[in-house]
Amino acid sequence: KRILVTGGTGLVGRAIEKVVADGEGRPDEEWIFVSSRDADLTSSSETRALFERHKPTHVIHLAAMVGGLFKNLRSNLDFWRTNIHINDNVLHSAHESGVQKVVSCLSTCIFPDKTTYPIDETMIHNGPPHNSNFGYSYAKRMIDVQNRGYSEQHGRRFTAVIPTNVFGPHDNFNIEDGHVLPGLIHKVYLAKQSGSALTVWGTGKPRRQFIYSLDLARLFLWVLREYDEVEPIILSVGEEDEVSIQEAAEAIVEAMEFRGELVFDTTKSDGQFKKTASNAKLRRYLPGFQFTPFRKAVKETCAWFNANYANARK
Repeated sequence: KRILVTGGTGLVGRAIEKVVADGEGRPDEEWIFVSSRDADLTSSSETRALFERHKPTHVIHLAAMVGGLFKNLRSNLDFWRTNIHINDNVLHSAHESGVQKVVSCLSTCIFPDKTTYPIDETMIHNGPPHNSNFGYSYAKRMIDVQNRGYSEQHGRRFTAVIPTNVFGPHDNFNIEDGHVLPGLIHKVYLAKQSGSALTVWGTGKPRRQFIYSLDLARLFLWVLREYDEVEPIILSVGEEDEVSIQEAAEAIVEAMEFRGELVFDTTKSDGQFKKTASNAKLRRYLPGFQFTPFRKAVKETCAWFNANYANARK
């Protein structure tokens, strides 16, 4: 197997690389991690050239234009166009070059905004996504549509996973454009340096399921090797492991040994209140899978950020 990982230097790509290097790789697997420096995936010719160069038999497709709530609110059209181009180029190049299997990465924000909870894999297309990130969400939904098309028309084994909120080493810790957890870690670091209060945007009440990037990486390997459905599968901790943004902030405060005041700026948007996802399908396949406890994973991520601050903050 020659496994090409797009977006290979991002949060999930680095986690897969680490898990493979730490003994989860197999002798019959060659892993190739590529980033935007290797090819511009919005260009069909560059994407095709990348596939011709590496001749993969399998692909894990992670590359995407991503960002937190406020970046999405500003740039919904850009998120839609960029991701539609990337996904179409990667899937079509994989098809044209005879790739045996593609596993793409979706996100729980693709689910309908108005829905019942918990959400599961059958509900993706049941209504419009949340207004704050409709561009990204619709572009990601289209991967599921394309996977079905390639399966029905060409017999391709293209599938997708839907992780809940991923975090870990090598995340995007940018305060303006990153996701909530890495943004908070950076904020706590700065508040600690300056001796000021920690200000969390919003009320702190929204709830999220967080999955540690190294747990997700282990699950990606299982999906690549064992999961044969075209329909996506949610990769997440259980509903009972959902935490509020306030609880997440408190876990970071504890891990970073921050002694200052914790303030919530309620003039800032909360985004979606909750996106509770069911991992029942995953549990049917892997009843014994052990997730890293949230506080332990937060502690490891904070330790990595402190040790790599010069590069991590960019």
